[in-house]
This record gives sequence, structure tokens and C-alpha cells, in this order.
Amino acid sequence: MTHANREKRDDRLRAAAAGLSAAVVGVGAAELVAAIVEPAASPFAVIGSGLIDLAPSWAKDTAIALFGTGDKVALLVGIAIVLAVVAALAGVLELRRSGVGAVILGALGALAVVAAMIRPGAGPFAFLPGIVAGLVAVLVLQFLIRRLRPVAGLPVDGADRRRFLVWTAGAAAVGVATLIVGNVARGATRSIEAVRDALRLPSAARKAAAVSAGAELDILGLAPVVTPNADFYRIDTALIVPRIDPADWSLRIHGMVDREVVISWDELLALPMQEADVTLACVSNEVGGSLIGNARWLGHPIRELLARAGVSADADMVLSTSSDGFTASTPLEALTDDRDSLLAVGMNGEPLPLEHGFPVRMVVPGLYGYVSATKWVTQLEVTRFDRAQAYWTPRGWSERGPIKLQSRIDVPRGSVDAGETVIAGMAWQQHVGVEGVEVRIDDGEWQRAELATAISDDTWVQWSVPWTAESGRHSIECRAIGAEGETQTPDRAAPAPDGAQGWHRIEVSVGA
Repeated sequence: MTHANREKRDDRLRAAAAGLSAAVVGVGAAELVAAIVEPAASPFAVIGSGLIDLAPSWAKDTAIALFGTGDKVALLVGIAIVLAVVAALAGVLELRRSGVGAVILGALGALAVVAAMIRPGAGPFAFLPGIVAGLVAVLVLQFLIRRLRPVAGLPVDGADRRRFLVWTAGAAAVGVATLIVGNVARGATRSIEAVRDALRLPSAARKAAAVSAGAELDILGLAPVVTPNADFYRIDTALIVPRIDPADWSLRIHGMVDREVVISWDELLALPMQEADVTLACVSNEVGGSLIGNARWLGHPIRELLARAGVSADADMVLSTSSDGFTASTPLEALTDDRDSLLAVGMNGEPLPLEHGFPVRMVVPGLYGYVSATKWVTQLEVTRFDRAQAYWTPRGWSERGPIKLQSRIDVPRGSVDAGETVIAGMAWQQHVGVEGVEVRIDDGEWQRAELATAISDDTWVQWSVPWTAESGRHSIECRAIGAEGETQTPDRAAPAPDGAQGWHRIEVSVGA
């Protein structure tokens, strides 16, 4: 390679670095502005949320299967990678022809503006972070690229290129520092944590019975019957967790009702509260998956609020809406029958964690979360399935989501030593209950497992079977039997459109 060709190649690399630095500075400035004026308008958040909204069901399933509850982090990393590639390309094109790369970075800023403005609940300054991102990135890119071009017909020498590298590195450092300052500024304004921590929830007028000692088998590796808040799965569409001051929260009940009802936080807390142990499950949970958890919830029965509004006899669905625009279609009967469907404010003895719906969410036994467990809930519209669609329905998921009878094996996993051991797991069919679990080894005879004491029909239940493990490779399967006599189907089905099904099967290696 000739010296001239090497210089051209090196200049292209320098131009790519200029594009990256310009993008970092633009994003950093935008995140700082967003932290000050409107955190939800962060370019990463609004573009990521838009991608989530546009993603088909198979893409959602794939993301959850690959990354689990880290799907949002994976999405943000993916966006950053794409941005880096586009920014580098913009730098190279800007070197070749002035204005081309600037147009590309400006277009990215415009995309962020549009994405922010069309988000539900967009504030008056939602456009500002995107404009700042595009403008700052364009100005920095043009400034840096000018340092790579000949000035007044003179070639760029080694000193000029060294100065360019200093400017490029300095711009990147400024961008990173601005990102850090933006995050610190956002953290400094996060007073909602302090508000939540200072809350004292009212006592329950109807307390749940203490969890029986027989509900917990206390087997190492077996999921606890009550899931700690920190370990409870999180699947939702919010890239930035909504931060709602309870003083500003209200719930509007409208639609096919005799009278519209609006209830404030203080009014909700003044109503009689009740506790209920309820297991929630995500429809994206694969057979044997971990997107399920059990908690003791505190809240007010939703049926009481619907009765206050006066529900039309023609209605058959309630469309709940989150503060971030997510909607869920819940069959009306699930909110008006005798099950413990709650407008929940507490989880395992404390106010709801922010990521689990603070200050108020829905908890409905017997339904998958995508049609019932709306977090940060602000509206309940009484309507009909033939008049309204929820968020996931047009994306290929069923409009109703009753929980399927399921079981899974938690232990053993991987390998065990030969000798006496135990096979144990969980089984569930919320609002129906589990009557038994059967296990078989190496496609042999089914044997009945010992069930722990179920907290209620609305929760999962632990089970176990003693096993004398012999050396070699073994397969283990389980199936549940519902309280109504139904046996869990062996027919495998993917999560879409209404939940996975099939027997959970594991392979275990037993050492000598």
C-alpha cells in the first residue's frame, strides 16, 4: 500500500472517529437536557420504546428467550451499536462530501423528536432533547471534519492530524462526562424513591391468613413459595420506569358506565384494603421458565370501584391503561366475580416497587399479565372486545389470556451424585388450583409427588419426589393435575398467542 493510500485509509478512520465523538456529545447533551426538562423524552428511551411498540410478537419472544428480564438492556445496547455504526459512517461521508454526514446525524435527531412527540403523555418539551442531540452532533461533526480537510489548498500535515486526534478525544470525553452528569442529574431529581420510602400503607381490613409452614418445603434450589420483591420477574414495555408522585396520581373509570368515577390516591387509601396471595405469570414464559412469581398484595377490590361507576349490562371487557400508554384487555367477569382482583398499592408488606407499578397497579388471579396486570394504571375503560383492542392484541396475541395448567422442575439441575436425592418443582393454575403432580424418570411409570400445602388456589404450590439416583444420564418429566381433574397436556406450544404448554423435561447427569 502506498503512503498516499495509507493516509487516505487513516483519514477515513479518523473521520469515523469524528462521527462517533459527535454522536457521543450529541447524545450526552440530549440526555442532560432530558434529565432536566423531561426524563421520559430521552432519545434512547423514546426510540427504544418505539421499537418495542413496532416489534412483532416473534421478535418479543426471541428477545425474552435470549435475554429474559435483561431484554431492555439488550435493546439499549443494540441501539447504541447501531448508532455507533451510523455515526461512524456519517463521519466518513462528511469527509468525502461536506453536508452529507451532517444530514445523517440531523436525521437521527429528527427521529428522536418524532419518537418523543408521538409517545403517550408526551410533555410540552418532549421535542427538546432530540433537537439538542441533532444540533450538537452536527456542529461537533463539522468542526472536527474541518480539521481533516486541507485549508487554503494546503495539505493536512502530521501536526494537524495530532491536533485533530486531541480534539476528537476531547469531544468524546466531554460527551461521556455529559452522559454521566445527565444520569447524576436524573438521579438527583428522583425524589419519588423518597416519597415511596416515606409512605406508610394502611392496615388491611381483611388480612390474609399467615402462610402455612407446610407451604415451604425448604429444598435447596427450589423457588421460594413467596417471591422476594427484588427477585420478582419484570416484563413490560417501559424502557424508563414511570415516576409518578402519588399526590399527582388518579384513576379514571369511564366508558360503558352509568357515571364516570375519578379517584385520587388519598381517596384510594381511605377505602377498605385487603390482602391477597396471588401468583402472577407472564404469557411469554416458556415451559419450565422463570417468568412467574408469587407475592402478598395489598389493595382495594376492583369490583367495588366498578360497582360505584355502574357497569352496563352490554359490556364484557375493561381496557386498562398505564401512564406509559400500555393497555390490557381484561374480561369483565374476572374483575367483578368473587376472585381477589385488586387495585394494588402494596407488595409483600411494602409499597409497590417503582418497577412493579408504584404507586398503583392491577393484580388479577387466573389471567396472564398481558391482559390483566397493568402497572402504573391510570384508566379503566369499561367497553367490549368487539369495540376496543389492547396493546398486544393487534400484535398477534389473543385478546383473553386465561392461565394454563403448568408445572416445572427446579431441582436437580445439571448433575448430581448417585444416591438418595430429591426431585422438586412448582405447579400452578391460578384461580383453579392444583390437585397433584406426577413425575416420571426415563419415560417410566408416572409416580405421584408430594404436594406442599397450597396457600390458595390463586398461588403456585411446591412439590417433591424422593429419588434414588443411579449413575448415568437420565431424563425427568413432570405434569400437573388441576383441581378440576384436568391433566396437563403433553402437546407442546410456543408462548404466542396465548401461553406455552407441554410437559417440562430435563436431562440430569448422575455421577458414580
